[in-house]
Amino acid sequence: MNEGDLVVLPRKLTSQIAIGRVKGPYRYQKVGSDLRHTRAVEWLRPDVPRTAFEQDLLHSFGAFMTVCNISRNDAERRVAAVLAGKPDPGPSVALGKPKKAGAAPPTLEPEEVPDLAQLAHDQIVAHIQTRFAGHALASLVDAVLQADGWVTKVSPPGADGGVDILGGRGPLGLDVPRLCVQVKSQNSPADVTIYRTLQGSMQTFKAEQGLLVCWGGFKGSVLSEARQGHFTVRLWESRDLVEAIYRTYERLPAEIQAELPLKRVWMLVPEDTDA
Repeated sequence: MNEGDLVVLPRKLTSQIAIGRVKGPYRYQKVGSDLRHTRAVEWLRPDVPRTAFEQDLLHSFGAFMTVCNISRNDAERRVAAVLAGKPDPGPSVALGKPKKAGAAPPTLEPEEVPDLAQLAHDQIVAHIQTRFAGHALASLVDAVLQADGWVTKVSPPGADGGVDILGGRGPLGLDVPRLCVQVKSQNSPADVTIYRTLQGSMQTFKAEQGLLVCWGGFKGSVLSEARQGHFTVRLWESRDLVEAIYRTYERLPAEIQAELPLKRVWMLVPEDTDA
């Protein structure tokens, strides 16, 4: 590891990846109550959504090793492109070769031990991103809410006045609590303006609860402000929506299950990894 090298850190609590550069020499120093091997890093983009990267890089980022060097498929150049706000050019494009439809997944490097649960999750996320783009994502969220017992009304495509879905309880959806939902299918993290717009819509519709779904996650300013609204607004990024789908899958409409065919599996957790 050298100063100036790019660092990629998958974040544990969100579906985001932090990108930075090594800014200082190696130091063995006390961190909290422990002595740790450290390098100073300047975090340039701490909230890049996982969906910004193609599957082969996500395979590499999901290695169980604490620190590893990812070099195959022109990884450094592609990470630098995402850091600059551009799309991941992909392994074939980065190497100047045309992509092949239906190409087999890339082979893992010997030092990479994949996290199979994360690998499966990333494949599901990529499938949803393809099949439920744009307003279709609101329809998917609506199906999940209905499976959870909400009576809902979805706004038609186009300008929605800050609300994609209205929900209520009871046979006609007239009982409290009332719910306002805003769904953003964008790959970039939502800023605090979107959060405040939802709060305004909740006041307009006299809704006690709100749900903000943003496929690309949220900026830190949203997460900080949302703590104050913990008992009125919930935030869902791609990971939260997928977990809600897991929980309600058997109750989703047949047409949703046909578009998103899933199968529950069990795997043995390796003994040398955290459960």
